[in-house]
Amino acid sequence: MHLNSYLFFTGQCKEAFEFYAKVLGGKIEMMMPHRGSPAEQHTPPEWQDKILHARLVIGDNVLMASDAPPGRQHKIGGFAVNIGLNDAKEGERIFRALEESGTVIMPYGETFWATRYGMLTDRFGITWMVNVEKPVERAASH
Repeated sequence: MHLNSYLFFTGQCKEAFEFYAKVLGGKIEMMMPHRGSPAEQHTPPEWQDKILHARLVIGDNVLMASDAPPGRQHKIGGFAVNIGLNDAKEGERIFRALEESGTVIMPYGETFWATRYGMLTDRFGITWMVNVEKPVERAASH
């Protein structure tokens, strides 16, 4: 089983995924517009070049998305995409890139569970958590 996040944008999917690929070191494997697809006939003319389906592969992880046409858009909320890392400097680099023109919810810093953690909403409206967890201490078995 694989669990993948699927993000919905309001016209910025291509720009967002190109940005995420650069920041996260991923590869865009699919970027399909509405034009030329079975959805084309149900999509307004000004929306034809917006993205019907996108797939970004980052290591063993997959992030998918599309642009939801007007009337099918929903407010983003109730979730965040978590980036789990082992390297605090890499986490800071990613956090700083994602926060550009975004809104910081919790500054990148140390917490009781993480050597570094930060939460933000990026300029595309997606909420991210950058998390470098502290090693888990296991209780000794008796």
